[in-house]
Amino acid sequence: MQRQRVIIRTIGVAAAVALAATACGPQKTESAGSSSAAPSSPTAGATPEASPSTDNKPGEPSPSASTSASASASASPSPSVKQIMANGDESEQVRELQARLKQLKLMTVAPTGFYGSKTTAAVKSFQSKNGLDATGGVDEKTWKKIQSSSKKPTADELRPPTVNEVAAPDPRCMTGRVMCISKESRTLAWMIDGKVVSTMDVRFGSENTPTREGVFNVGWKAKDWTSTIYHTPMPYAMFFSGGQAVHYSADFAARGYNGASHGCVNVRDKGKLSKLFNDVQVGDKVVVYW
Repeated sequence: MQRQRVIIRTIGVAAAVALAATACGPQKTESAGSSSAAPSSPTAGATPEASPSTDNKPGEPSPSASTSASASASASPSPSVKQIMANGDESEQVRELQARLKQLKLMTVAPTGFYGSKTTAAVKSFQSKNGLDATGGVDEKTWKKIQSSSKKPTADELRPPTVNEVAAPDPRCMTGRVMCISKESRTLAWMIDGKVVSTMDVRFGSENTPTREGVFNVGWKAKDWTSTIYHTPMPYAMFFSGGQAVHYSADFAARGYNGASHGCVNVRDKGKLSKLFNDVQVGDKVVVYW
């Protein structure tokens, strides 16, 4: 009988721990200023550098094929005008275009490599200011003019470390190995002995499911994890406070700050988080602060 009670108690504790540890997951429908539900797990291959803009492929409501076709037809005065880049394209050349437009103060968001509505608007603005046909698409004449008006983007301009500017580290982050997470700047800085090793954009829980603040430690890690409550993927999860963890969110990559988590610290750059996951050890410090 004594052995049976011990077994039952052990199973109960394990179940409670598992439930608490998986209580967090990517936000499904909490979208600021939106009454319609959005998918919690958009395209898994979301571009790591995706920014909270409509030039982020997974989250951008794309125009219908017929709309795109009619827009293209009206924008091209003759068959001889060939578009090099246009709305819907995705390439490294588009990323360069966006970086050059940012140099010219026509775009404020970081390059994503996806040609969306913000890139289209920026191109139209450039064309209008330079006496070109304001089609919103980039033909050879527009591309040459943009190139001559800007300089070749640097690696940091093409892929900035974060969209958000990293805040000054909290004093508690200045010693040891720390994931230093600022709610004010919405950034995570991985620091070792006071030096910043890498940075990335993050988002937090909503008002009803806030991310806890304070000093914590990484309790455990799971490269492939799914929330048992919300049934949403939590890749590269590093749990630091009960069910709250730092993890990749495809929803964040797609919708940016139009959504929120259920308390976890969401990261949208999967490549950076993958490396951080390999570097962080169980027991490393986590500081969440304003």
